[in-house]
Amino acid sequence: MKEQYYSVDQIAQLLDIHPKTIQRYIREGKLRATKIGKAWRVSGHDLSLFTEGNANEPFELEGATEVVKSSSVIDIMIVHREKAYRIINTLNAAMNVKPSEYGEASIASQYIHSEHLLRLTLWGNLPFMIATYQAIENILAQEEE
Repeated sequence: MKEQYYSVDQIAQLLDIHPKTIQRYIREGKLRATKIGKAWRVSGHDLSLFTEGNANEPFELEGATEVVKSSSVIDIMIVHREKAYRIINTLNAAMNVKPSEYGEASIASQYIHSEHLLRLTLWGNLPFMIATYQAIENILAQEEE
């Protein structure tokens, strides 16, 4: 038997709930969904679990070890561009050898010379975020010496 999938708008109409609320339930992990292209799809089975109240039971995302992800933007005032590049290179090197328990994670960096500002954008699970914040603190402490 072929599984039926529902779009966010279809679920919103069925349950008489705003589509943004359905999207929030998906984001929060309350309603299991699969992203197909740019749109979320929910299987009939998962929609039944959600509407029957069993949606609070934790579920494992395919290929994911943790459901909690975090993002952060860090601005660091740095006068000399060379110092900013040393920090960026150190963090990039650390990303290349990060432990597997950090899972999917990313660091984007930008030095805004006119503002003497190093902007770091982090995304990943909580252990990754904690370790990265500690690494940044250690790097900055070494740069001050």
